[in-house]
Amino acid sequence: MCSKICSNLLQSHSTLSTEFTYASSKVSKILFPNSTSPIPRSSIHEPHSHKHMQLCLSPCLRRRSLTFFVTTFLWDILPNTRRALLLAEELELHRYTDSKEGFTLLIPSSWTKVDKAGATALFQEANMGSNNIGVVVNPVRLATLGEFGTPQFVADKLLQAERRKESTNDAEVITVTERSGEGGLQIYEFEYTLDSTRGGMKRIFSAAFVASKKLYLLNITHSDKPESPLDPHKRLILEQVLHSFDAAI
Repeated sequence: MCSKICSNLLQSHSTLSTEFTYASSKVSKILFPNSTSPIPRSSIHEPHSHKHMQLCLSPCLRRRSLTFFVTTFLWDILPNTRRALLLAEELELHRYTDSKEGFTLLIPSSWTKVDKAGATALFQEANMGSNNIGVVVNPVRLATLGEFGTPQFVADKLLQAERRKESTNDAEVITVTERSGEGGLQIYEFEYTLDSTRGGMKRIFSAAFVASKKLYLLNITHSDKPESPLDPHKRLILEQVLHSFDAAI
């Protein structure tokens, strides 16, 4: 019975993600500008051969380059907590906590919180509403996520739910991991690609945990089209959001 309930909730979570994207695309007439990759680390350490290139970089790209340089340089010499704080500050992330529902995560400072039926919390990127971060919380009879299944089992259920949609052309799992959250909380993380007739190719980052007999599901959706792929800087931001999802103290 518990497995059936969780499977239904995962199906609802998957459907809700598509509804977020579809509704936003109709309202916002979203455009996906060509992304710009940050300069490689080699160009930072070879000022003579790339001097002209560095001088011509836009302020935005120079800032991104500096961000990657600083965080990489300090990553191995700072404690874990200091690392996380530094990275969140450099990536312009702020912490959002829902004390009533009992969860917390980092959110890009420029993203806006919007109301959406079925979502406990939903944040959208400015002028790109199909790029969104959604959280759904539902009661379950499980005490831990492990009672439902392994990370791979849950990932398979998510993909099955995606592939059953008429709008889905293809869905493929990229990574499946497990980490410990607050007080040793069991948290599963997933990354997969989704090719849909509603918005084209997308990159999905998801996380799930069970606490206080409630199932918490995080879904991060971002466009990842061949002509405008997810750039490394934005990916780093979304990964930090994914890893920050946890139960609130």
